Amino acid sequence: MDIDFNLRFWFFNRKVSLSKYAVRYLIIAITILLTFVIAYWGTTLVFSALFIAFAGAVGLLILMRQIKLGFFLILIGGMFIPFKGPGGFNASILMVILICGLWLLDMFIVKREFKFISSRAIRPVTYMMMISVVAFGLGQIPWFAFGTQAPFDAQLGGFAIYFFSLATMAMTANLITDVKWLKAIVWTFIGLGTVYVLGNAANLAIVDRVYQAGVYANSMFWTWMVALPLGQALFNNDLSRRNRILVFGIVAATFLVAFVQQNDWKSGWVPPAVAAVILVVLRYRQLLFAGIPLAAIYGGVVAQDLISTDQYSWGTRVDAWLVVLDISKTSPFFGLGFANYYWYALLFNIRGYHIRFNSHSQYVDLIAQTGIAGLLCFLWILFEVTILSWSLREKMKDGFSRGYVYGMIGGVAAVVMAAFLVDWVLPFAYNIGLDGFRASILPWIFFGGLISLEQIRKTETNP
Repeated sequence: MDIDFNLRFWFFNRKVSLSKYAVRYLIIAITILLTFVIAYWGTTLVFSALFIAFAGAVGLLILMRQIKLGFFLILIGGMFIPFKGPGGFNASILMVILICGLWLLDMFIVKREFKFISSRAIRPVTYMMMISVVAFGLGQIPWFAFGTQAPFDAQLGGFAIYFFSLATMAMTANLITDVKWLKAIVWTFIGLGTVYVLGNAANLAIVDRVYQAGVYANSMFWTWMVALPLGQALFNNDLSRRNRILVFGIVAATFLVAFVQQNDWKSGWVPPAVAAVILVVLRYRQLLFAGIPLAAIYGGVVAQDLISTDQYSWGTRVDAWLVVLDISKTSPFFGLGFANYYWYALLFNIRGYHIRFNSHSQYVDLIAQTGIAGLLCFLWILFEVTILSWSLREKMKDGFSRGYVYGMIGGVAAVVMAAFLVDWVLPFAYNIGLDGFRASILPWIFFGGLISLEQIRKTETNP
């Protein structure tokens, strides 16, 4: 039975009706709140623990009612919550694990049916998740008699980065069934990212204190802050002229910070520049042939400048790749397991030294940790996402979806470049690490969003 009562204050008079379930939740909330007050007069530790428990319970209840809100919590948690656990464990990966768990429990307990979408792009994701499990198991084998394996927590952290990044792509593709949700996720990311970019452009030190370094110090943040808004500005015909100019301004501000203010950091502007060039060429194809000679000359000058100003780094990277590939010969197909090659490197000579080091290359890391099988699946995922984007580019009815699909074409090309520069996409435990997961999760969410658009279009075509 509902409880009805009137709220009267001055000219305000309104009838309020509370269901018995709402009353129960209210009693629980008041009880917990009173517990907080009592705990405050005790110890700070108890109060903090109770507060976290209460916030977690409320968040869990909200997610159980609407699990899609978890994507916003992943973004917000990654950008703003400074929590760091062992090995860099943070709010972003915690939210991903929680949402994946709730998604599976919903199918297992509530719906009692495991139902997954069918898409070509999901197949390599599934295979790579399986390969990651195998690689993690093989990582427990001491591959070198006189070598030291990576600590178990480092191996577990490396495995978690791979497995839950891939799981996020599959989960996003299955959970987002309405363009409105994808639109909200994308514009939330662009909006929060724009605040940081503008604050950085204005040299406001506070933004670096509010936003977490794992986000803005990762190439994926800058890559998608160009690929997504530029795709909308160039291909979303539903944008008004004012909004289009505003979105172009966001891209310009991003390049102002990434290219002008942070020019020495190649990973900050080279991948976004790749995305921008591809999107502009796709939009203005008539300029393609005229611009090829200019692009070749300018690209050659830029490449030469990049190598000449970073010649020592480039040389040491090539040496590191050769050594890591030599280490990987011991288990070429499924790799040595996560983080292990970093410790085995002590047994090998690099420029006369026996030291631990990482490859600074996503592709070499993939071979060393998950073998040739892992590398092929990773490339397969990028290939399928590219093919899917290209096939959908002219089939989207609404402007946002069309802009998103084109943005993905530029974004995938940028991801290929970023993966060449450093392990930005699937962070290595001893380099970018778990803290980098705050931004490295972005392409996997957006890849899953692309598959969602594919499924939504199938539903509209075959209702």
